[in-house]
Amino acid sequence: MGFASLGSGSKGNGTIVAAGKCTLLVDCGFTLKQTEQRLARIGMGGGDIDAILVSHEHADHIGGVAALAHKYAIPVYASYGTLKKGLDGVRTIPFDGDVPFRIDDLEINPVRVPHDAREPTQFVIHGQDETIGVLSDLGCITNHVVSQYKGCTHLLLEANHDYDMLMRGDYPPRLKQRVGKDLGHLSNVQAADFLDRVMNDDLNVVIGHVSEQNNHPDRLAEVFSGFHDRLGSLDIASQHGGFDWIGQRPLLRQTSFTEVL
Repeated sequence: MGFASLGSGSKGNGTIVAAGKCTLLVDCGFTLKQTEQRLARIGMGGGDIDAILVSHEHADHIGGVAALAHKYAIPVYASYGTLKKGLDGVRTIPFDGDVPFRIDDLEINPVRVPHDAREPTQFVIHGQDETIGVLSDLGCITNHVVSQYKGCTHLLLEANHDYDMLMRGDYPPRLKQRVGKDLGHLSNVQAADFLDRVMNDDLNVVIGHVSEQNNHPDRLAEVFSGFHDRLGSLDIASQHGGFDWIGQRPLLRQTSFTEVL
């Protein structure tokens, strides 16, 4: 298995998860043109995607789903609550939170998380020998979330903000309260606590959904410095560049590069 990011942050999110011939896109918050350009950057085209998983209905996660799914006839999987938003002109397949289902050889576990959306989930994706977890957009860590993410071999983990920077920053008070509360986003300290509870020596971690206004590489380095020798790898995803392939690249169709020209 392997995974890569098209970009991670409040301006758009998209994570590619691949195993063998099956390639999934978790969320798509970019325009169609941006998505195709970002896919091309990691050697892919829209026709290589077998399914789109949507975590929740906020624009930075679902804003580009309909256009991409319509153009390339990609089925879209999301919770019943998320699909109340409606995705006209595309094939949608609803699922129940915390009830695993399969797409080809992959088992998808849609984990319910605390976030201010209709029925938000995040995803743990199991292959034969590896497990990739995608965990962003939750305001607090629950015992349930910890139990579902133990045993991952790869993990994209939100560390959205430094709490002091958030409270002292330019956000209006109402938005500060929303981000910092239990249905908002994880702080650096919360993310580090979660990682300490689920980590193993083989775990490869990418820190994502990092706020450009309320966080800083120095703050991240300070909080996560003690993990480098305890993990397989530790990297940071950016809003603009995401991150390149970690693990095995997918087996792509021959049309990948012509589709984005």
